[in-house]
Amino acid sequence: MEYSSCGYPRTRDVSLQELSKRLAEFAEVRGWDEYHSPRNLLLALVGEVGELSEIFQWKGEVAKGLPNWSCDDKEHLEEELSDVLLYLVRLADVCGLDLGQAALTKILKNAQKYPVTTSHHTTTST
Repeated sequence: MEYSSCGYPRTRDVSLQELSKRLAEFAEVRGWDEYHSPRNLLLALVGEVGELSEIFQWKGEVAKGLPNWSCDDKEHLEEELSDVLLYLVRLADVCGLDLGQAALTKILKNAQKYPVTTSHHTTTST
């Protein structure tokens, strides 16, 4: 079994479709569907992005992998990132969109818009 940097067991990869289905079931059994309009979900998402931003607000730049963060800080970050992801997935589902496919399509569009040859990291041989 694989473990996170804080010792939590890692589970299998989860698809956006599985998250979408689980979120829909979660909302349905609680009677929340009537409140999950696109507008309400977007506003909730914005609120969660604000909470995520607060974590980084006074830290300045942080190193990749967050080597100087405590396990509690990393767990808090995971929770806020998860909230953002879940609201985003739910919003896409309520809007009838396939978020995974849309993301892949966007990557392809960005590859055309920003080809490797125009990247400032590209080196040319002489």
